[in-house]
Amino acid sequence: MIKKYLSWGDFFDLLTPLQLLIKPDDIVFGVPKGGMIVSNFLTCKKTHDPTRATVIVDDIVDSGRTKKLHTDNFPLAKFMAVIDKQKKPDYDGYIVFPWEQAEEDAEHTVAKMIEHLGDNPNREGIIDTPKRVVKSWKTIYGGYNQTPEDVLKTSFNVDYDEMIISKDIEFYSTCEHHMLPFFGKAHIAYIPRANVVGLSKLSRLLEVYARRLQIQERLTNQIADGMMKVMNPLGCGVIIEAKHFCMVCRGVQKKNSTMITSAIRGLFKSAEVKNEFHRLCK
Repeated sequence: MIKKYLSWGDFFDLLTPLQLLIKPDDIVFGVPKGGMIVSNFLTCKKTHDPTRATVIVDDIVDSGRTKKLHTDNFPLAKFMAVIDKQKKPDYDGYIVFPWEQAEEDAEHTVAKMIEHLGDNPNREGIIDTPKRVVKSWKTIYGGYNQTPEDVLKTSFNVDYDEMIISKDIEFYSTCEHHMLPFFGKAHIAYIPRANVVGLSKLSRLLEVYARRLQIQERLTNQIADGMMKVMNPLGCGVIIEAKHFCMVCRGVQKKNSTMITSAIRGLFKSAEVKNEFHRLCK
C-alpha cells in the first residue's frame, strides 16, 4: 500500500476548512487518539465527555467504523474529520500524519542499525524487524509513561505497624551504557505509617523504574525514594540482585557474576530493623 506523508504545513492546510465549520458556541470532543491531537489545534471549547459535545472530530475517516460508532452513540453531535476518504477518494493509500512519523523515523533508524551490522534490512527474515523492535519498545521502555503516583494511588487504612516484604520479584531492565539487558530479582519492604498498598503495587512500582534506560544503583534508589514520597511509610528497604549482559556477553565476560545493591530509608536505617530486613530476604 502506498503511504502518503503529510507535513505539518499539509495538516494545517487541511485543518483550516474544519476550523471554519466550528461555531463559537460548539463544544468539541476529540476521538482518541488522532482526534484528540486534532482538537488541540482547533480554536474552540473542548470536552473530554462525548455526551456534552456538539462536534466530534477525528484525524481521518477510512473504513468508516469509528465514524459510525460515534454517530450511532452520539447522534446529536456533528462528526468531522481532517481527511474523509469517503468524501475525498483521491486520498487513497495509507495517510501518515506528522505526529505519526516519529515512529516511522525510529523504524528507519533500526533498519540502518541492521545495515551497519552487515546484514540486509530488506531480506525476508528481517524486513519487518524494525517495526517489531519499535513496537517492543512500548513494553521494554513503558516505565517512561508511568509515575509512582500512578501505581501507588490506592491505599487501605489498616492497623498494622510491622514490616511488610514482597520478595523475589523478577524484573527486566536495560543498561543505559550499552543498551543491553540486566535482569534479576528485587526484595521490597516497608513499615506502614497508617496505610498499606496492595501487594501487586510494589511490583508495579519496580516496573515503573525498571522499564527505562537504567543503572542498577539508580533503580534501587528510585524505588525507595518513590515509596517514601508517595506512601510516606515509617521506613522502607530495597535489595536488588541482577545479572548484567554488558558484563556477561562483552567486556570481562564473567557469566556467573551478580550485582547486589540496596537502599534503606527511615526506620530501616536502625541496625535492628536493617538486620531483620536482610534476614527475612535470605
